[in-house]
Amino acid sequence: MSTALPTVPVMHSEWIKIRSLRGTFGALMAVFLATAGIQTLTAALIGDAEAGSLGDDPLLAAFYGVNFGQIAAFAFGATALSGEFHNGALRTSLTAVPNRARFYLSKMTVVGGLALVAGQLAGLATFVGGQAFMGPYALDLGSPGTYRAIFGCGLYLTLMTLLAAGLTAVLRSATAVLSLLIPFVLIVSFVLGAASEGVARFLPDRAGQMVMRMESQGGLGPWTGLGVLALWALVAVAGGWLAVRRRDA
Repeated sequence: MSTALPTVPVMHSEWIKIRSLRGTFGALMAVFLATAGIQTLTAALIGDAEAGSLGDDPLLAAFYGVNFGQIAAFAFGATALSGEFHNGALRTSLTAVPNRARFYLSKMTVVGGLALVAGQLAGLATFVGGQAFMGPYALDLGSPGTYRAIFGCGLYLTLMTLLAAGLTAVLRSATAVLSLLIPFVLIVSFVLGAASEGVARFLPDRAGQMVMRMESQGGLGPWTGLGVLALWALVAVAGGWLAVRRRDA
């Protein structure tokens, strides 16, 4: 079993692949820039005009930018995997790393690790940058739930990245995955939320964002909500592994 575990040389080669692909590396940078940049810009435009300008939950409002950062996370996860399914790239990769389990786990480890770093930096910058413009409505770094929300923001973006990466391994198309996930979190989630809150609370975005809320909603706590998102990501990654293991290169 140990022969299937990721190794440093294989993970290093996966990092080189990501770094050499402009679109994929740009999407990784966009996870940070979109999350922190849009949050800071929006807060600067709204300022301390009124309480609740970015939402009813002041802690979740401090991470408004994550709604845009998650799109970049989808793009990063999808493009990091989709390159393997064009022009015989997967065949070349498996020639270098014949053990499919090692190859897949190494790729997912690198993708998840990079997303975690970008997500954690984004979480901290989003909170600090946004609150700098909120005047008397600003939350302090030590306010209840802030450390949990900052850390949770990074985990949320990481799990969304892995969700997209796993689905891409199944569908072998970044376009198909992005066409599925982006409308899902931007439209379907809100429609289902309005129609049936009981079902909607288990959707990946709604459940995962519980970790950034000040108070629990719908019976899901911060960590149980994030756990629901983790299950979505785990199913996608496991499905991707089955697809890579069984299909021809």
